[in-house]
Amino acid sequence: MEDVSLRNRTFDELVVGEAASLVRIVGRDDIDLFAAVSGDVNPAHLDAAFAATDLFGHIVAHGMWTGALVSAVLGTKLPGPGTIYLGQDLKFRRPVAPGDTITVTVTVREKRPEKRIVLLDTIATNQRGDEVLTGTATVIAPASTIEWPRSRLPEVSLRRHARYDSFVKDARGLPTIRVAVVHPCSPEAILAAVEIRDAGLLEPLLIGPEAKIRAAAEAAKVSLDGIAIESVEHSHAAAARAVELVVAGQAATLMKGSLHTDELLGAVVAPGSGLRTERRISHVYAMDVPAYAKPLIVTDAAINIQPTLEQKRDIVQNAVDLLLLLGVEEPLVAALAAVETVSARMPSTLDAAALAVMAARGQITGARVDGPLAFDNAISPDAARIKGLASPVAGHADILLAPDLEAGNMLAKQLIYFAGADAAGLVLGARVPIILTSRSDSLKVRIASAALAKLVASRRALKGAMAL
Repeated sequence: MEDVSLRNRTFDELVVGEAASLVRIVGRDDIDLFAAVSGDVNPAHLDAAFAATDLFGHIVAHGMWTGALVSAVLGTKLPGPGTIYLGQDLKFRRPVAPGDTITVTVTVREKRPEKRIVLLDTIATNQRGDEVLTGTATVIAPASTIEWPRSRLPEVSLRRHARYDSFVKDARGLPTIRVAVVHPCSPEAILAAVEIRDAGLLEPLLIGPEAKIRAAAEAAKVSLDGIAIESVEHSHAAAARAVELVVAGQAATLMKGSLHTDELLGAVVAPGSGLRTERRISHVYAMDVPAYAKPLIVTDAAINIQPTLEQKRDIVQNAVDLLLLLGVEEPLVAALAAVETVSARMPSTLDAAALAVMAARGQITGARVDGPLAFDNAISPDAARIKGLASPVAGHADILLAPDLEAGNMLAKQLIYFAGADAAGLVLGARVPIILTSRSDSLKVRIASAALAKLVASRRALKGAMAL
């Protein structure tokens, strides 16, 4: 057990040949954290594909990660608190790889009384006894005894956002398709359109009042060279015209600009629009939650306020169809409620149970659905085990169906702001996917939303062509 306090060795107490050691196992998190703190993002330390072609053939820890362990021994053990670190020479003898156990030892070599100078040999070895670092440290040893409580370090966790990478890569590999950007009359909306073009994903067609669009581009300091503009008088006309162009095959997807969501979706679901289907339209957040092992869909958090059972069936099927197009073989759907037992006093549990039966009887296809499930036992195997839930969905959900919009919206935003999640928004259920982003979305989220829309549109078109 580690001491709760730090004790030093004064200059007078130090003896030539005296030594102290520190042992650490280097993990991938150590390497990533060191890169984050130092700014050293050399791909030899971070990118397995690059490292495979490098001298050592695998990822290696930063040399100064091992060097920092020397400083830790000097400052906490020998001589310990009160030590002033004057200099260090280091020689890196062998690479340090993730999983290596590194032992750093400092040994008093020489004492110089005139200024309390101490020279110490510094050696680091791996689990095989091979030297990975050698050198000499020069310090001023403390003059008086110090005993100090060991500081309690903060708990640090890394937020890795890589869930979207494969989606974006796959989307970039497909032929470019056109997106009708509806009423992009704010700098944010124009910038989003230019960004998805520059990312090699979609070719924007801007629909709205041309003067306002150009003014927004000027405010955003971006060029509209090479981008087509379809000029109409106002936002309502932009929504209607965008729907017409998609129906005519001149665009494959829609993207919300600076008009209200209701105005755009009203044009999509209007009788005779050509984009309306028998399916209820719904919103999905495709979420990258660092603490969850896979992408997570939260639905519906933006459109259907208090959906009926039949509407929830459509909401689930929309989300399932999205994951099927993305290559998930049998999505796991958790119909959420506050509890995991059915209660007539809680209508959400009745709907959840009914949806599970509907899936078992083929009214929802391509997925496994279970409910009611509380949030914890929907996403945590431990919570599901403790509750004794024998379910293929419990603890492993791909899709979280919220009981209503308020619950879905609060859940999604809590994941975004408390858990550091990214959330790419799409509207599904129409004949084309609709990109729905917010002004607060990061560039990564806007790119992910565009990539998902492109994958859905392209794979639907391919599926349709293969069926002919």
